[in-house]
Amino acid sequence: MLYIIGGASRSGKTIIAKRLSTKLGIPYLSLDWIMMGFTNGMPDFGVHDKLFPDEIAERLWNFIKAMLESMIYVETDCVIEGEALLPELIIELLQKHPDQMKVCFLGYTVVEIERKANEIKDFSLQKNDWLNDKSDIYIKDHVKNMITHSQDIKKSCEEHQLKYIDTSIAFTDAINSTMRYLSE
Repeated sequence: MLYIIGGASRSGKTIIAKRLSTKLGIPYLSLDWIMMGFTNGMPDFGVHDKLFPDEIAERLWNFIKAMLESMIYVETDCVIEGEALLPELIIELLQKHPDQMKVCFLGYTVVEIERKANEIKDFSLQKNDWLNDKSDIYIKDHVKNMITHSQDIKKSCEEHQLKYIDTSIAFTDAINSTMRYLSE
């Protein structure tokens, strides 16, 4: 079974992926690692970390789709998370392999920008995080972009009847709800 967690940056995808991986005793894969492999190892492909998530998802989709189909074919169990997924892309695979995939998306559509930026800064200071050296303005702009991205993801999930969980309010409850949904 593949457990696919897509969505906006800082919506809780990695937290869920790590917890679910531990709970189920299976590996997890962050699509950010693949994207950074392209960014730093194969820059000529035009996939890099400065693109918006939907651009990364579209450029990487053929690669990710082939990887996921290979994992399904060899019956690999894995939790996969990242921004490089879009509901309108993953739906084809889910319809083709409904018994081998469990998919959900996370986002934050109504979060207060200042509060979210402060939460991100607090979290980033605790970890080796890519936002550690970014200014307050950069982080607030990132949050604004992710709100818009979350709104797009939510709309696409509704159109394709995919599970969307908003982490804007009651973040911990949303994380727990996602865990229950994926591990049922």
